[in-house]
Amino acid sequence: MHLSRKSFVLGAACVSWLVGCGAGPGESNEFQGGVTPVVTGPSAPGDGTWMGEAVTDGCAPDAGPPSDGGSPTDAGTPSDVVFVKRLTRFHTSVGIAERAEDLSASPPEILVHDGANFLVIQGSAAPGGWRFSGVPEGTYYLSSGSRYVVTDAREVDIGTNHVGRPDVVHVETGTGGSMPLQLNLLNLAPWQAGSRLHLNSTQVEFMGEVSLFEDVAPGSTSLNTSAADFSSSVAMTLPVLEGDKGDRFYVNQVSPFPAGRTPDGRALTFYSVERSLEVASLDFVPDGFSPLPVTGRLMPAKVREFPMEWRLPTFAQWTSDVHPNATPSSANFYVSPTPYGVDESWLGYAGELLSLRIPAGSIFDYTGRLKFGNPYPASWGVLSNLSFGYRVTETVPDGSGRSVTLSATNGGFDTLDSAIAGPVVPRMSPPRVLTIDGLKASTPREVGTASPVIAWERPVLGTPDSYRVGLFRYDTNLGMTLPAGYIYMPGSVNQVRLPPDMLQPDSIYFIRVTAVSAPRYDVKRSPFKSADRMPHYSADALSSLFTTP
Repeated sequence: MHLSRKSFVLGAACVSWLVGCGAGPGESNEFQGGVTPVVTGPSAPGDGTWMGEAVTDGCAPDAGPPSDGGSPTDAGTPSDVVFVKRLTRFHTSVGIAERAEDLSASPPEILVHDGANFLVIQGSAAPGGWRFSGVPEGTYYLSSGSRYVVTDAREVDIGTNHVGRPDVVHVETGTGGSMPLQLNLLNLAPWQAGSRLHLNSTQVEFMGEVSLFEDVAPGSTSLNTSAADFSSSVAMTLPVLEGDKGDRFYVNQVSPFPAGRTPDGRALTFYSVERSLEVASLDFVPDGFSPLPVTGRLMPAKVREFPMEWRLPTFAQWTSDVHPNATPSSANFYVSPTPYGVDESWLGYAGELLSLRIPAGSIFDYTGRLKFGNPYPASWGVLSNLSFGYRVTETVPDGSGRSVTLSATNGGFDTLDSAIAGPVVPRMSPPRVLTIDGLKASTPREVGTASPVIAWERPVLGTPDSYRVGLFRYDTNLGMTLPAGYIYMPGSVNQVRLPPDMLQPDSIYFIRVTAVSAPRYDVKRSPFKSADRMPHYSADALSSLFTTP
């Protein structure tokens, strides 16, 4: 058999297809069983295995493109070298493509704390990434934009995952990711209050909801209108659709269904896909004015029904560990597809199949039977994503008298079958006893040090594989908090010093520390891409607002 490999050039970037024996890109829409075999090619140095299994078993040798001699961390390279790469991974119907991104426009940096100060080490461009020399053994901070990774790895991939082909062209139309639609849809399920339409594509990473500007008569089974817009939920740009490359999209009709009642008598509703249409391949260039044609006949989607027992009190019991003044808020449960299978146990981003919201203040053991329609290929997987929310309301320390709500969650994502195999309960509790420079972080105060130490104690429930510290800055003009930076670190760490310049003068902040249970998450070597692997559960703890001089 021939080991198929394909590479092509997009501008200055090289994309390598990671597929197994047999058909290559363009020859088949699906792999057998929905599993995408992955091999390590010249653009992704490795040991010739995937998940511990030899990827070339049963395959004939393939010379492939010329090698560049390996990565800078190969045998014989000095131990003070760190190599950073950014491989964007594109999940498609014919395999996985990896593209090595150019880091020169926004190069990473390494920071080393010597016990007194942070030393900044600048790297330089190298084949396939960015090379740093003179990095002492032990832990360092790898900086990429406003994100920092605490690691001791000598090779780190800061790439991310995407759905769809790698050569998609995205355009900025000045409409913030929205565009007009021309709807001509037949055979809808009878329209009712709460019905809505979703569009999504896995060829071009295109997902969002349809806004209808005219009321639809109850019971209607067709829509013929141009008074509609699409709003992307994944980007501020829109993809160009190319019919000769197979670009198409799904139209999903989401309908409301009764989900029982809360103990105080409030009706609960879940929303799930009922009917669907996959629009044929087409050409379309978004320009902000021309409507995207959405035409066809929807058909009932194959229905799956399942029971669920969600023990909400087991989440509420950790409220005081989140923050002494925290209160429970709403809880949410989602079911989504995992495009092209679950070979990597990958989260993916392809819209929702079901959503259920339990309103704030309803703490009880929810039991019920839910259902959803699934229009996607049987080879795709199905995941659940759940969150139980907490909130803390604090007065903004700027003399304005305004208040702001700080939020936290406990939950995670996993395959649906794993999530509902037993009662839905927390897998992780929040980090405890959060402090800033040794003082309780739950007490509002001014923090005068430039690089304070954030510390915490391990959760009571669960064993963290990693932690994430999020810094959020209050925007006085918007009246809300916005992300200001994140630090990622392994689960063996229980304190971290904020890097210099992360805190700005005369500002208001709060910190969220997240404990993560994710055995397949390699925070040291692949801090962003591997975070999408299932199972992944987490729990947050919050500080109060604090100020800087």
